[in-house]
Amino acid sequence: FSAEQEAQALRKAMKGFGTDEDAIIETLTKLNVSQRQQVLITYKSTIGRDLIDDLKSELSGNFERVIIGLMTPTTMYDVHELRRALKGAGTDEGCLIEILASRTNAEIRHINENYKLQYGSTLEDDIVSDTSSMFRRVLVSLATGNRDEGTFVDEALAQQDAQALYEAGEKRWGTDEVQFMSILCTRNRSHLLRVFDVYRGIANKDITDSIKSEMSGDLEDALLAVGEFPAFKLCVAVSPQGLGTDDSTLIRVMVSRAEIDMLYIRREFLAMYGKSLHSFIKGDCSGDYRKVLLRLCGG
Repeated sequence: FSAEQEAQALRKAMKGFGTDEDAIIETLTKLNVSQRQQVLITYKSTIGRDLIDDLKSELSGNFERVIIGLMTPTTMYDVHELRRALKGAGTDEGCLIEILASRTNAEIRHINENYKLQYGSTLEDDIVSDTSSMFRRVLVSLATGNRDEGTFVDEALAQQDAQALYEAGEKRWGTDEVQFMSILCTRNRSHLLRVFDVYRGIANKDITDSIKSEMSGDLEDALLAVGEFPAFKLCVAVSPQGLGTDDSTLIRVMVSRAEIDMLYIRREFLAMYGKSLHSFIKGDCSGDYRKVLLRLCGG
């Protein structure tokens, strides 16, 4: 990897008449996050121009959004997206759920620090002023970055948790959402999977089905995301049934997860829809936007 070579290749793709989009896609999708950051710095020091400015002036639409997303450091990308979700026109609840439910504690701490530096207000304050009721409480809980990240499964506690979830939902009239939140937002992933197993035995149905029948709207989405993780977010974003695609979410998941769990997301997508993510993107997107997403998707 030579940052200088890649910087020159990008400059060449944008210089003169017309832009060589294929060269831009080729260059940026073969690099990882930290290499792209090195190219950004080298571009400025060797060419004396700002790469992001050059890309913005040459590209447009969803294709531009993907490319600029790829050039943004991971934490800052999340920070910008959260801010847009809270302060844009209307609240983008899906974005808030997706980022806060899927990042590690360390990532969430970095997001909190950078958010405050960038915007002068805390992420928690903005969540509180922009959301309400139980959904707000779930987001505030997730935004503390205090989930158990271990892998220890406490069998006795798993039995107790499953029973508590059953009594908080299926077994009673109305739902005790606080109980759901306190278990789903704090326990570790392995423990929760065991809880869901036990729950299936007690309730004769899947926890996801219970959440869907007991809750609605953003709270339902939030708790499902906390329980199911990344693939859920993408599957909410795209609708192979042809109801149109939420490009913001599609772009965010493809850009932010490409190097983390894309194989897992592809597997889950296939299981949910019976068609591959690759073929979905191929059929639903077009032009350079489609090309770059297919490169990030792989396979």
